Amino acid sequence: MKLSIVIPVLDSHEVFRRQMLHFRQMGLKHDTELIIVDDGSKPPLEVLESDVPGMNVTLHRTNDFRPWTWALARNAGARIAQGEYLLMYDLDHVASRYLIDFVREYDGPRVQFVREFGVLDEQGILTQDRDVLASHGLAKNKGLGVGPHPNMFAMRRDVFWKIGGYREDLVTRAYPQGEDRLFKKAWHNYSRETGAQNNLCRPVLYVFPSGKLIGDVDADPQKLFHGLSRKTHRNHWYKEQLKKEKNVRS
Repeated sequence: MKLSIVIPVLDSHEVFRRQMLHFRQMGLKHDTELIIVDDGSKPPLEVLESDVPGMNVTLHRTNDFRPWTWALARNAGARIAQGEYLLMYDLDHVASRYLIDFVREYDGPRVQFVREFGVLDEQGILTQDRDVLASHGLAKNKGLGVGPHPNMFAMRRDVFWKIGGYREDLVTRAYPQGEDRLFKKAWHNYSRETGAQNNLCRPVLYVFPSGKLIGDVDADPQKLFHGLSRKTHRNHWYKEQLKKEKNVRS
């Protein structure tokens, strides 16, 4: 198999429903599988064969109800993946068929993607309509472009494990535990040692407006995602948010 798409999910049942509609409308090639890792959702997620007919879809439940165990969930998905490549992104991101087919043809060790704001509507259709984006909290005068995120990528599965996957011993720390930062560091060390390159390519990975992207690290105007708070003393972005709020008040 060429590609395994691994998406961890905590709650977020409505966005999950929209994502399944999106995948159903796109379809997947026979050499591509979709692995949904239910990371302790209440109630548990369900995927019916009739939801995604003819597609290779696996729903894996971690039954881990601790907060912020996404890194463990990603590793769990990678362990059961059959693809030569892993495409990993969070549920608040949307991959187009064009991006998926691009990864299917890709032959490098790792690739990241240009990002733009976009949402799935209630029918699972991707839209960048400005009024729709505004209803999700995006200011109408803000551009659609978003910087690439190192934790949204495609990578050869063997490379993922050569660099150790995500650290699993940090889960008891307060948010953020730093697994993504350490994973990025492990990749850079591997790249320096082997000469393997990370490419940034044009296929767009779309992202719902939410969180720090629209000003507040917990922002979720339509209440579509999990309710875990990012407002901790360890969160750099929250501390920056507090500084800005203080400057506005003064």
